[in-house]
Amino acid sequence: MYRIKVNGQQQFETELTKGKLTVGGKDAHMDIRELGNNSYHIIHNLASCNAEVVSFDRATKSAEIKVNGRLYNVAAKDQFDLLLEQLGMNAGDSAKVSDLKAPMPGLVLKVFVNPGDEVKKGDNLFVLEAMKMENIIKAPADMVVKSSKIKPGDKVEKGQVLMLF
Repeated sequence: MYRIKVNGQQQFETELTKGKLTVGGKDAHMDIRELGNNSYHIIHNLASCNAEVVSFDRATKSAEIKVNGRLYNVAAKDQFDLLLEQLGMNAGDSAKVSDLKAPMPGLVLKVFVNPGDEVKKGDNLFVLEAMKMENIIKAPADMVVKSSKIKPGDKVEKGQVLMLF
């Protein structure tokens, strides 16, 4: 599943399962032919268009696509990007992280950082036990811990703010 955003406005979900493409929950029947050099001819709902991939950045899952001469900026998020966003750990916005929320209800087993500590991206912050599994929550970016709202033994609810940066 991908959440696609076009020109920062239009948003829809797509999924490709067993060779079948759905857009917004509806089957998308398309005939796509590669013309070469990142150019394609597409027929959809008896309408024909030419598309060209002008640029593509695999790391950010973004592209510029020209359709019938009109340029579109397209950004995609997969289920992992959406999960990180839900956890307050957006990969693309890591410099803007101001808090960290509980990804699920659970029990705090150990806290590795204190207010004022500088952490690097990927450093361990705390251990959260949920459904008898220990989950090590890591720093989404280089930052300074402003305050910690948890201590070992605390029970937390999904979405609860646990740390401020």
